[in-house]
Amino acid sequence: MMRKEIRPRSVPQPVAEYAQGVEVTGGRTLYIAGQVPLDASGNLVGEGDFRAQARQVLRNIQAIVEEAGGSISDIVKMTTFLTDMAHYDDFKAVRSEFLKAPFPAATLVAVSSLVRPEWLLEVEAIAVIE
Repeated sequence: MMRKEIRPRSVPQPVAEYAQGVEVTGGRTLYIAGQVPLDASGNLVGEGDFRAQARQVLRNIQAIVEEAGGSISDIVKMTTFLTDMAHYDDFKAVRSEFLKAPFPAATLVAVSSLVRPEWLLEVEAIAVIE
């Protein structure tokens, strides 16, 4: 797989660790449904603890990519839904534990709620695996 970050000077530079665009050639595309802070048994991880929930969500994404034969570094696009923008800095900190440069393209959206009120975030992703 060839991966190239696209950073045109005519658009604003990223305000965090993400790419404005990612061009990928080769590989298999894996679409990962929105992941929530549940463990393999369906139990909530980190009730009221945003960082614990974020780590569980990213562990779930990592497990899905690895099951498909890739690694978390194969993620090229990530969409994050936060129920409270006060958690933005915490999300960036936890995400940096999992993702290193080159970063995926990313979108972060504030939502009024998720399916369950105790879930503080949901993340979906796209990976391209060699």
